[in-house]
Amino acid sequence: MPYWGWLVGCSALVAALEAAFPWRAAQRQLRPRLWSDLLHLVFNGHFLGVAIYWVAITHIEPRLVQALGPAAPSAWLGVASAWPLWSQCLLVTVAMDFVQWCVHNLLHRVPWLWTFHKVHHSVVDGEMDWIVSFRFHWMEVVVYKSLQYLPLALLGVDGQAILFHAVFGTLIGHLNHANLDWDYGPLRFVLNNPRMHLWHHDYDAEAGHTRNFGIILSCWDYLFGTAVVPGRPPRAIGFPGVEQFPRSFFRAEIWPLWR
Repeated sequence: MPYWGWLVGCSALVAALEAAFPWRAAQRQLRPRLWSDLLHLVFNGHFLGVAIYWVAITHIEPRLVQALGPAAPSAWLGVASAWPLWSQCLLVTVAMDFVQWCVHNLLHRVPWLWTFHKVHHSVVDGEMDWIVSFRFHWMEVVVYKSLQYLPLALLGVDGQAILFHAVFGTLIGHLNHANLDWDYGPLRFVLNNPRMHLWHHDYDAEAGHTRNFGIILSCWDYLFGTAVVPGRPPRAIGFPGVEQFPRSFFRAEIWPLWR
């Protein structure tokens, strides 16, 4: 099944879980910015990622290998292609998630990157649900995927392993933002979860003290001391000035470029 089919399936599953077990009972599933978030879902969830992967594989990777020439570390070029698929899936999940954790840190610490990342943190109270996991600026996808796809392509990782990571990451991302009061018990030290990720969006933490940068795995935050999970929800979510942030899909995509 292609990725878009898995995307639809994951979205339907988590939306149903939200309807059955809502954490914030007063939060509406049909809300004013839902249309804008649907556009983010379609654009970021399928078309942009596919386009970047195609450009990386067909245009950037061959030129990179040619440019490296004799300096290319031939001992590991394509080495993963001989591995069992399960081990490739494990490699992709751990390696890509660590890269994402590092980049996510930079998105909050480098001012010009934070300008783009504000699109994702424009989620405010009453909006935190599964679909906002795809509310982010296209520049983030370029930064993330450029650093992820190229090394994996050089290693010769099978496309099915990358598809596994995409599907698993989509499911965990939906759950992280879902209106669900879950933390997975002992697995919370390995997997990111709704209770933990809600604190990443803490309104009062945006003065340089944001925590919980994990995407799929929470273990990086526990290992590097950036995990914060109080036993209550934050006072509010968003960031100072979010009230003036553009609320439509097209204006949100253009605003950081003008800035």
